[in-house]
Amino acid sequence: MNNKQTGFVRLIYATKYSWLGLCAAWRCEAAFRQELVAFCVLLPAALLLPVSGLEKLILIGSVIAVIVVELLNSAIEAVVDRIGLEKHELSGQAKDMGSAAVLLTLIMAILTWVYIVYSNLVLS
Repeated sequence: MNNKQTGFVRLIYATKYSWLGLCAAWRCEAAFRQELVAFCVLLPAALLLPVSGLEKLILIGSVIAVIVVELLNSAIEAVVDRIGLEKHELSGQAKDMGSAAVLLTLIMAILTWVYIVYSNLVLS
């Protein structure tokens, strides 16, 4: 017999586990805290900038993307550490690739902000 929850009850459980994941990231990951603080600063900035609604959405989405990739990177690191703390080439590669994903997402977000802000405030 399958005891998995379905429907609205499953949604409640999924939301609870997502919240626990966010709390764990806040508690254990300094980079997540820094990026969340940056989001709290950049969200009102994006909303106040004299840019189109679509550009506001792109600005906010680019910062959310950084947070999402940071969560995935933290999950990779947690799983690798759970398997074992001894040095292994594949463990190092997994962690390095997760870190590279965060870096590329940060670069994308920075370029997005620079382009939209520059093209709307400096060039207009």
